[in-house]
Amino acid sequence: MVHFKRLSDKKIRSQLEPGLYSDGLGLYLRVGTGNAKSWIYRYRAGGRLRDMGLGPLHTVPLVEARRLAEELRVKRQNKTDPLAERRQAAEAAAPAPPKTIITFEQCAKEYVVSHASGWKNAKHAAQWTSTLETYVYPVFKKTSVEDIDVHLVMKVLQPIWNKKTETASRVRGRIERILD
Repeated sequence: MVHFKRLSDKKIRSQLEPGLYSDGLGLYLRVGTGNAKSWIYRYRAGGRLRDMGLGPLHTVPLVEARRLAEELRVKRQNKTDPLAERRQAAEAAAPAPPKTIITFEQCAKEYVVSHASGWKNAKHAAQWTSTLETYVYPVFKKTSVEDIDVHLVMKVLQPIWNKKTETASRVRGRIERILD
């Protein structure tokens, strides 16, 4: 015979030793040190014992804890893992972290500044800046670095590839280095 509704308001309000006290059918009162009391629903999912918190005793009375446990038992009978469901709902409700957008122009300027000291003379930095301003920035100056793909790079190179092959090759290499 299944025993349930073992706990009473009088018993849960008394000074209980730290431990778990079963009300039956998966509902437990967890008593911690300092007489902290909270409700848990205990069940097995995937062969593992799971404890799902239902709230502290001072917020969730016995009647409410029994109602919540009953709802969770119904979910378990329908092959739903309530703890996994709760986590998914929390993840869906959590705001996405703000995305920092770095434009190609910002990235290119930082690249030129950080690498200029390693180039043989200042002329190289001027050439980099000039070719980027002339050929690349008009196409994807304000485009996010993450959004640049082969299609955009080809859009930069196609107009100059047959007329200025060496320049196009250098521009392609510069775009690669900046994006790397």
